[in-house]
Amino acid sequence: MFYTFMTRVVRPILWLLFRPRVVGGENVPSYGPLIVASNHLSFIDSFIIPLAVPRPVTYIAKADYFEGRGIKKRFVRWFLTNLGHVPVRRGARRAAMGALEQGAEVLQNAGAFAIYPEGSRSPDGRLYRGRTGVGWLALETGARVLPVALEGTEKIQPLGASLPRVFGPRPTVRIGPPMDFSHYRDMPPAKARRLIADEIIETIQKMSGQEYVPEYNGRAEAS
Repeated sequence: MFYTFMTRVVRPILWLLFRPRVVGGENVPSYGPLIVASNHLSFIDSFIIPLAVPRPVTYIAKADYFEGRGIKKRFVRWFLTNLGHVPVRRGARRAAMGALEQGAEVLQNAGAFAIYPEGSRSPDGRLYRGRTGVGWLALETGARVLPVALEGTEKIQPLGASLPRVFGPRPTVRIGPPMDFSHYRDMPPAKARRLIADEIIETIQKMSGQEYVPEYNGRAEAS
């Protein structure tokens, strides 16, 4: 019921407010397990991507968003919980693994699960080395990976801004063809996870045009 409400009421409102340009929307499979892997420039990314992906998408979300008091915090907690977002605490490896395992359950039920391979928002607009959680998910579930490149979302809600700008600059969502990593299954797992993460980041970089940084984002909270 909530997703129907989101699709019929909230989605059109968000589309009107942010007016994203979508390139490659035809690449989104309409069914089957799907890992949506994107660069991460702004808090608003988790609201922009669902506008471009016409099927329910579950996200990993920072645990901080589910905590705190006040009307705004309660609304965000209610909103993310009803969207099926999975909380993960920054720096807690066990919690991060638990979130990935919940993501695997979503994929095993033919759902779509979104992850930011960098681990957290880019502090400077550059693209950082991918963490291997996305590789673990791909190997564990056999799901294909949908590469997504966002552009301009940091102008809507810059890092540190409490609210997004509406009717401002239009963001762009570029969606590439699904990536199949089944050929890595016979490889040593650690090596396969690393190669998958690197290939996904390389694909996103080509789509986004961002400068690549061959090191981990120091702000990242999850693998």
